[in-house]
This record gives sequence, structure tokens and C-alpha cells, in this order.
Amino acid sequence: MNTSTKNLNKMIKISLLAAISLVLMYFDFPIIPAFPWLKIDLSEVPALMGGFAYGPIAGGIIVILKVFLRFLIKGTETGFVGEAANIIVGLALVMPAAWIYHRNKSKKTAILGMVLGALVMQVSGIISNVYFLLPAYGMHLEGSALVNYILLGLVPFNGVKAFIVSIGTYLLYKRVSVAIFKVDHHFGKVKKQVA
Repeated sequence: MNTSTKNLNKMIKISLLAAISLVLMYFDFPIIPAFPWLKIDLSEVPALMGGFAYGPIAGGIIVILKVFLRFLIKGTETGFVGEAANIIVGLALVMPAAWIYHRNKSKKTAILGMVLGALVMQVSGIISNVYFLLPAYGMHLEGSALVNYILLGLVPFNGVKAFIVSIGTYLLYKRVSVAIFKVDHHFGKVKKQVA
């Protein structure tokens, strides 16, 4: 397979994963009654799978594409704040995880990468909410109200989301990577198959 065919193949698969992510965005649900706008979906699973297969840039592209596609279809209900939050948190989870895994593909680095991604997601989620997202949405929380939102809403929400996305990716990537990405491995030694 020549380089241009490989690149086209990769672009098609990245686009397919972005489309699957877009569909998964529509199946969202709140998990913390006090903060109903914090909704979990599984749209980062295809992005993380793409990041594992093709690297952190590909994973980041899938995160951005799914949000852009949803905006084109549905518009924005939050003045772009929800879209910005989705991109920030998605990139924070997917890119570090894919970067670690891509440096040395193994079961251990997959797990390590997802743990690192979850931690980066927590930190970036807190910083972006406090200094950008909440003020942009017109929510000026201060003092105990802000601390309660972070500790009782944001941190548990992002923790549960990172856990569910990581487990989903871990279970699915191994099973579909041969069929979708033409990779033969067991979260360890990787051999590219001839297409």
C-alpha cells in the first residue's frame, strides 16, 4: 500500500470515528442531580481509540471534529461554552493517553496513559471552569459555592467520565483494532498487517 493510499485510508477511518463520536454525543445523561448540566456521554471512546491507533494528533482531531459536526447539525444551546468545555476536557483526556501509549504500545502504557489522561482532564476541567467556562456561562460562583461545585460536581463527574471512557476503550480497542485499524496485537507487540 503506497503512502497516499495509507493517508487516505487513515483520513477515512478518522472521519468514521468522528461520525461515531457524534452519534454517541446524543446519548448523554446527567449523573449528579444537583448539577444536571454535567452530562456523561461516551463520545471520547472512538477518539481515544483513534488516538491509540494513529497518535495523539488524530485523537485530538476526532474530539474537535465531533464537536464541530454537532454544532453544524444542532447549533449551540450554551453560547459555545458547552462546546468549548467538551473540547477542553476531551483533548485533556485523549491526547496525553494516546501520547503515552503511542511511545511504547503495551497494555501497561495504555493503562498508564489513561490514568495520566484522567488526571490532566481533572486539572484542566477545574482550571477552565473556574477561570473561563463558568464566567462565560454567566455563573459567578465564589467561596463555598465554587468549592462545592468543584468537589461535589466537577471532580466526581470528570472522574466517572474518565473511568467509563477508559474502560470502554480498553475493552473495545483490543477487539476492533484488527478489523478497523489493521493492527494485530494484544495491547503489546504490534504488527501492521498488509492490507
